[in-house]
Amino acid sequence: MALTFHGSGDPVLAQRLLREVNAAGARITVMAVGSWLDEEPRMARSFLDGGHELGNHTQNHRDIDAMPAAASYAEIAQCAERLRKLTGTPGAWFRPSQAPHASPRVRAQAAALGYRGCLSYDVDSLDFTDPGASAITRKVLREVRGGSVVSMHLGHAATVEALPSLLDGLRARGLRPVTVSELVAA
Repeated sequence: MALTFHGSGDPVLAQRLLREVNAAGARITVMAVGSWLDEEPRMARSFLDGGHELGNHTQNHRDIDAMPAAASYAEIAQCAERLRKLTGTPGAWFRPSQAPHASPRVRAQAAALGYRGCLSYDVDSLDFTDPGASAITRKVLREVRGGSVVSMHLGHAATVEALPSLLDGLRARGLRPVTVSELVAA
């Protein structure tokens, strides 16, 4: 299973989250927002150096399906360029902003920019609503299965607080968090 994180928010919380997953031996995929990378460029290397994966979650995290085609293409391309500048690669995956699934137009745009796939998820932790650590843990553990892709967010204290019990619960079920690329290769 894969834990994926929308990449934006307080870098202090992101570093705490990174320490938690590293201590547990878990691997994650961070779908980085380009404007966040502009503000926090060192975060890209922090995740990659920990053995995690980065992907593209648009430049400004606006409603990509509501944009004209040229604007949605620019959102994908600008974040890809930020990732390439910081890491040498645009990342393997693209996740549309403010949409659970990529529309055919957005899939074609991402493919034209070299993305091998558009990432969705089957478990939404709803951590961005700040329901508390125990609610996040319960929701994810209730819905997760082998092969699941879980959507979570950097920048929320309860998400970081939920990680130890969430990771313990996954381990107890025989599930191990890996990057999306590792998940699809398995």
